[in-house]
Amino acid sequence: MNQTLPPETVIAPDYLNIMGYVDESEVNGPGSRAVVWVQGCARECPGCFNPASWSFETNQLIPISQLAEKILSNPNNEGVTFSGGEPFWQAIALAELAKILKAKGLNVMSFTGFTLPQLQAADAPPGAAELLEQLDILIDGPYVESLAIHSPDSPVSSRNQKVRILNPAFADRITWASDQMEIHILKDGSRIITGFRGQMDLI
Repeated sequence: MNQTLPPETVIAPDYLNIMGYVDESEVNGPGSRAVVWVQGCARECPGCFNPASWSFETNQLIPISQLAEKILSNPNNEGVTFSGGEPFWQAIALAELAKILKAKGLNVMSFTGFTLPQLQAADAPPGAAELLEQLDILIDGPYVESLAIHSPDSPVSSRNQKVRILNPAFADRITWASDQMEIHILKDGSRIITGFRGQMDLI
């Protein structure tokens, strides 16, 4: 797996290219939290829940400072989860966002298709070490459809994935389950479905 962004992908400094955002999710980590889905992933895993996030084309460009303000404006957000897409292809910007949020008392976790050893390697994506330093929890490893877990008791979606507790204070807070879903109805009437649908069928 190439661990750098495609050469045609250029994101201005201090900006993130995101696919979506919700407040007050309870299926993407411990407690009530904001979720940021970044845009861009080259893996194209069969069974991926967010194929709309694969393209590296510009979707929603948002300044880091503006996104931090949005997350902090909701007092019910105890933390933030980075998902995607592949967060570590925008690790530099996400690390900066995480620093702002942690200074305000929020916790930070991330999903990634990379493994932790890959993120600690010399050829890791730019900013990987800085983002890892800010994380309280990391869920690492690509989604593998043949290893899928459909269980209300599992925080990961496939058996190869691991929950990495990077902050010991969160060792007893792995209470969410990957096989849960939320449907958020936005002000404009559009819907964001988050969590992992598992074997459920939606109409």
